[in-house]
Amino acid sequence: MTQEVYSTYGRHVAVDTWGADFNMLNDAKFLEEMMVKAAEKCGATVLSVQSKQFEPQGATVLVLLSESHISIHTYPEKGFAALDCYTCGETVDPQIAMDYMISVLKPEKAYPKMLKRGEGPIVVVEPVGAMK
Repeated sequence: MTQEVYSTYGRHVAVDTWGADFNMLNDAKFLEEMMVKAAEKCGATVLSVQSKQFEPQGATVLVLLSESHISIHTYPEKGFAALDCYTCGETVDPQIAMDYMISVLKPEKAYPKMLKRGEGPIVVVEPVGAMK
């Protein structure tokens, strides 16, 4: 029985967005649909989706991927959302997923960072074309 050897390389994109629409940030079902689309756009394989609509407002959505995950945590009353996407390997680009979510949410400001992981010390990279 042979065992496959997988690369430990991964990219983790985290984005804080400010100034997004209250109603979008307060709709867990809408966010679920958009996060699944984001996963599909970057070529990831969706395994499951879990979400929680909070009262009086706010939502958390977690999309479990074969390659890892995409998540969003929202604070609609502040126009704030914290998003992240971590993917293992070279083939799925988490930046594509986060760029898609930024295009959907249309925040006034977005602060992305990319972490290169799995090759020793974590390296922080400024994404190309980062909106500020």
